Formats: sequence, C-alpha cells, structure tokens
Amino acid sequence: MDELKWLEKWYLKNCNGDWEHSYGIKISTLDNPGWSLDIDLVDTNLEPKYFDAIKIDRSENDWLHCRIVDGVFKGRGGVQNLTELIKVFCKWAESG
Repeated sequence: MDELKWLEKWYLKNCNGDWEHSYGIKISTLDNPGWSLDIDLVDTNLEPKYFDAIKIDRSENDWLHCRIVDGVFKGRGGVQNLTELIKVFCKWAESG
C-alpha cells in the first residue's frame, strides 16, 4: 500500500490550516460497480501542471479513466482499480 501512504503524505503536506477547509480528497464507489477518486489541486503546486488524460478499457471490470476538470484530478476505475488510480496520480504528481 505504498501509494496510499504517499497520498496520505501529499494530503498532509497541503494541509496548511486553510486548504483542507475548502479542498481535499474524495474516494467513493460507482454503481457500475467501480471507484471514483477526486483530488482537489487548487492552491497546490500541482494546480498549473499539465495532465494528459488517460482512458484504458481492458475489460468490463478492469478499466480506468483519469483527467483534470476545473482543478480537480478525476479518476474513475473498475472494482479492482482503486490502487491503480492512486498510482496514476502519484506518478503524475512526482513526474518532471
């Protein structure tokens, strides 16, 4: 679960007494079934960073779609793709 630990540290780094009152991270389930991961980028060092949208459809239960909309990283994936969604965010956040 290294990705989850990384995400915890990223969240803590951005908690400054103000940011966490308006922004944050939301993980929820989808009814198709699957996962939803929303990470607010506003007022973080990632806000201006470019993200090339990802759309991978391996099977009905193994898929992921990631993009940024209005300052929010939006990851959606199949029932076993939550860790992969977090990993996509981590790799992007740490790249160049």
